[in-house]
Amino acid sequence: MTTSPAATYAVTADNVLALAPDTASVSAARKLTAAWVGTGTHGGALWGRCKGSGATPYQTIVDLSGPAYRCSCPSRKFPCKHALSLLLLWSQGTVPAADTPADFAAEWLASRVARAAKPAEPAARGTKQATLDQRRARVTTGLDDLDIWLGDQIRTGLAQADHSAAALEAVAARMVDSQAPGVAAALRQLPRRMLGVEQWPAILLSEYARLHLLIGAHRRLDELPPALAAGVRAHIGYPAKAEEVRGGEPAIRDRWMVLGVRITEEERVFTRRTLLLGRATQRWAHVLDHSFGSASFPGELPIPGTMVEADLHFYPGAMPLRAVRGIRHGEPEPFTTIVSESASIAGQLEAHARALGADPWLRGWPMLLADVVPSPGSAGWFLAEPDGTAVPLAATAEVPWQLIGLSGGHPVTVVGEWTAAGLIPVSALVAGELVGVETESLTDVPTPGTAVPASSETVVPVALLGTARRTLDPAGLADAVTAAARADTPEHAVLGAVALQELYHRGGVRPARTELLAPAADDDRDRLPRAAAQRLRHLLADGSPMLAEWFEAALPGDPRAPDALCATLLETARSQAALRGPLLRLAGARGRWLAALHPRWRPLLRTGDDDPEVWTHGRPAERRSWLAALRARDAAAARRALADTWSREPARGRAELLAVLAAGVGPDDEPLLESALDDARPEVRRTAADLLAHLPDSAFAERMRERASRWLIIRSGALEAHLPHDLDDAARRDGLGDRLDPVAYRRDGGADVDAERLRRLMAATPLRHWEQLCGSAEAATALRLPDDILGPVAAGWSEAALAQGDSRWATPLFEVLTTTPTLGADPRLRQQLFALLPVDRRVRYLCGLDSSWLAELELLVSALPRPWPQPLAEHLVRLLLDRAHLAAARPGAAGLSPASYRTLLRSAAINFPVRAVAAVSVAARRCADPSWQSAFDRLADDLTQRTLMLEELA
Repeated sequence: MTTSPAATYAVTADNVLALAPDTASVSAARKLTAAWVGTGTHGGALWGRCKGSGATPYQTIVDLSGPAYRCSCPSRKFPCKHALSLLLLWSQGTVPAADTPADFAAEWLASRVARAAKPAEPAARGTKQATLDQRRARVTTGLDDLDIWLGDQIRTGLAQADHSAAALEAVAARMVDSQAPGVAAALRQLPRRMLGVEQWPAILLSEYARLHLLIGAHRRLDELPPALAAGVRAHIGYPAKAEEVRGGEPAIRDRWMVLGVRITEEERVFTRRTLLLGRATQRWAHVLDHSFGSASFPGELPIPGTMVEADLHFYPGAMPLRAVRGIRHGEPEPFTTIVSESASIAGQLEAHARALGADPWLRGWPMLLADVVPSPGSAGWFLAEPDGTAVPLAATAEVPWQLIGLSGGHPVTVVGEWTAAGLIPVSALVAGELVGVETESLTDVPTPGTAVPASSETVVPVALLGTARRTLDPAGLADAVTAAARADTPEHAVLGAVALQELYHRGGVRPARTELLAPAADDDRDRLPRAAAQRLRHLLADGSPMLAEWFEAALPGDPRAPDALCATLLETARSQAALRGPLLRLAGARGRWLAALHPRWRPLLRTGDDDPEVWTHGRPAERRSWLAALRARDAAAARRALADTWSREPARGRAELLAVLAAGVGPDDEPLLESALDDARPEVRRTAADLLAHLPDSAFAERMRERASRWLIIRSGALEAHLPHDLDDAARRDGLGDRLDPVAYRRDGGADVDAERLRRLMAATPLRHWEQLCGSAEAATALRLPDDILGPVAAGWSEAALAQGDSRWATPLFEVLTTTPTLGADPRLRQQLFALLPVDRRVRYLCGLDSSWLAELELLVSALPRPWPQPLAEHLVRLLLDRAHLAAARPGAAGLSPASYRTLLRSAAINFPVRAVAAVSVAARRCADPSWQSAFDRLADDLTQRTLMLEELA
């Protein structure tokens, strides 16, 4: 759209994100905010240099009057990540004003002005008319051949004719050769429209009839009114250049409201369709933009929910809908209401009938319905007015749950497109905010009120069998269709009758009736701020590791999510059990109301902590969740519930239910755990033994202590093991003889069963037994151990320390496992022992490591609570900077690139205190290696995003 001199493009962070060709570009742009130098703005232009992986920074320029972009990077995306990042900086107010543009920016801006001022060369009239006549002759020949082919299909019968994708593609290719691309596109879409659809004969016959009607209109092109003739040419695919429309059609000036934006892709051609409505003229408009290879469209970005005073020029046609942008006379501004002369169902159906009467090849027409409620009917979903008058929603790949959740059973204003299959919702206006609600559409599946009428059942069988075998009975057609039908060959008579019959019924659709849905209960909690809700949507879509911190910051205030987000929250809660509780809490009453309507979400309602039916009738996963929640509230009640049903529990699920008692296991659980030691399944006995090991005063622990006294002897400062070769029944009952997991110890090429039994014995023996014998944990761990028992004893002691939560033992055991690499200790065991140490001791240990111990730091730092202490964050930055200096000095050396430390960098992005961004930014400036500089920049940007995230929730 050309702008007036006073108009420049206003950019906010939201419009910048909408400009991006894909989500990857958004993420990449956010990570570049610290990489800019020499930025500036002047006279509606932005510029700057962005440091990349090469020695020369990329030169980036944005002309805000378009907007238009120029960048020296090799990216084929438009706009590239550098242009997006520069726009983000400007939207945040961090780009300084300048008196004059930089040299590279001034040169490009001047070239744009020169190109815009250059007049277009007028085309020779005679040559243009000759070209049009030649094209029309070629189109006519191609369409005549197509009409013969269509007749052959009906005469032979659709059941026997070849309507495969290959056959239709061959016909479509001939239409391309005949310069009828619109017809070719319709033929190419047919296989996809028929795929997996039971009513494929009706779809195929309807499209053939539409094409037959279009061919007939083209034959009579000179007899048609100019507007209708222009529409016929448009449907066939005659070219109409935007410049010619802009220069030859009158400008319609209005404040155009952006009501929806849809982006589609076919054969790598991306199309953006913007739906507009004139606030004063009440005129609908579609503005189409095309891009090849990616969804990066030039020109102004349409933002739903905004309006701008501007000129539109409409393509000629019987019902002009498509338009091109003209001069813009003002800045985009938000709107909170949609003014309409008739937004009732009856009025909008009448408007559609008028449009279809003027242009019978229309596939859809915009609709605006005020005060309607999405409500279920006997055969799908409807939009219903308060008195029950309703229109069906089109059958889609997914029910528009976002629209249903947004309404919550209350009236909303819906913008959509009315088609033969019903209404396709595009957006909804609620409380002054326009929300996009479009879902993927399968518009060719019939729905109530718009399906092929019963009277046409006589037509489809004729088309299936073929007119060579069966003739059409006019009695099965509507009287108006019979009167309007023209005498023709039998096969073309069928096609004409079908076209008229479908138009008759599409234009005469009457409103349906349905009962309104009961509304959702009110939720008095404060709504999540808009910025925080938008960020949550992005975090959920990306599966971001920042979600945990977001919930930690958001939930103390107990907000409710925006209604439009409820469907997303429920779907995420269904698949992510770890976040289910916080997500359902956010969704609140509206979420519970919506979940009750969806079979896939309904089980979420049964996960209530206080619903006893979950325990008695729920699925295994639901019962475990219920028991865990009860255990957290009332440990005794959970134990009683499990004890009451223990004898009736399926053998396969007993171990998992018993493991729930691990939360707060105590002496009162001992009787149930003791009875579980008699279970027939070894995994149940093992689970019970592991839990009893947490109870050093239990009878189980005493039995283990007695065995340790008999089987393990301390002599002359050394520990000797004398385990019996054959275990008695009591030892086997206590789990010493079970072999569940792969045995970690080997001897003579086979499993070392004695070593495994020793480890279990040490893990289940109370640690005070060794303190009584040796005096302290340090003295016990200093005992000399033969090589064959060193590993099992150290591992068993470590497991005992973890089970009994004894930090006194954790310190010497961690040192033993660290300083004795021959033990081959499980790294997770060391990590868990490290987590038992006091926080200050953990921090001192990690801060004492140098850059050669980064692998150790990566293993152990996860044992610290978030956020990590600032001194540790600064120490880690210094260690990584040492690696960066080495990488700069030794280019290409193995193990020095940021990729070798990607896990540590990701952990830092999540766990660093946000104020560590200063140290990270300094490291990025001091870094000579480009890849490390980019890594530090990304880390700084992640910390900045976390800062913004927390500020949004403050």
